[in-house]
Amino acid sequence: MFYLSDAELDKLLLDDIAYGDLTTRALGFDRQAGKMTFCRQIAGRVSGVAIAARLLQKLGLEVVIQEQDGTDVNAETVLLTAFGQAENLHQGWKVAQNVLEWCSGVAQYMAQMLASAHEINPLVQIACTRKSIPGTKSLAIAAVIDGGGILHRAGTAESVLLFANHRHFYAQPDDWAAMVMRLKYAAPEKKIIVEADNIEEAFAALAAQADIVQLDKFTPEEFAMVLAKQQLLAPMSLLSAAGGVTLLNIAEYVRAGAQLLVTSAPYYAPPADIKVKLQPV
Repeated sequence: MFYLSDAELDKLLLDDIAYGDLTTRALGFDRQAGKMTFCRQIAGRVSGVAIAARLLQKLGLEVVIQEQDGTDVNAETVLLTAFGQAENLHQGWKVAQNVLEWCSGVAQYMAQMLASAHEINPLVQIACTRKSIPGTKSLAIAAVIDGGGILHRAGTAESVLLFANHRHFYAQPDDWAAMVMRLKYAAPEKKIIVEADNIEEAFAALAAQADIVQLDKFTPEEFAMVLAKQQLLAPMSLLSAAGGVTLLNIAEYVRAGAQLLVTSAPYYAPPADIKVKLQPV
């Protein structure tokens, strides 16, 4: 489970319920005891349960978790149940539902990408970038892991990735070997990743012995072309396919030989359908 701070949880809640639930208050049953269930309508991967539970607990509700994050469930499976006063149940309803729907949608998309890739090569890894929807990073990271993926880089201090925009500032922007050597010296505990925008740059990065050469927006055919030369130029280097990799084309990249794929596509997946039922007890 990934930890979200109380401040992050409070922000999620306050965005929706800062002044209570007017409808419940006006109807006069705000203190009545009740229960609320969250059910995944369609079979698939689950994510966001632990976070939703903490959100509901912050409202003073008793929560029973019935399914764990990262698991696959059948249609109409109850994920968690909350008990408490009607006003608190209604305040937690939409916030928890939104977290479950969005996180499960991301996790489901990632799981489907992996399933498609593993039919061809069970050793493939799919990494998600830090280009998550603004404000969703903590949720996004948890959902990616629940979907079976890995993280490309959660932030700029986490790994070394040489982009063209870095090279523009270097004194000799075409001296790939000098840049890779300097990066290896300055960050000896890190793998040196270099992004290439075309085949010529990919060969230059391989000749410089970068640990990983990230081929950005290469077609599967172009990826295969670079891969064919990689063993000669840099047998210890790894190629990754990045830019535009989605559920629709991931199989083509895997067939072209890609074992590491980098994507942002899961963040924009359709949300899962989570049904919420509230009733008195």
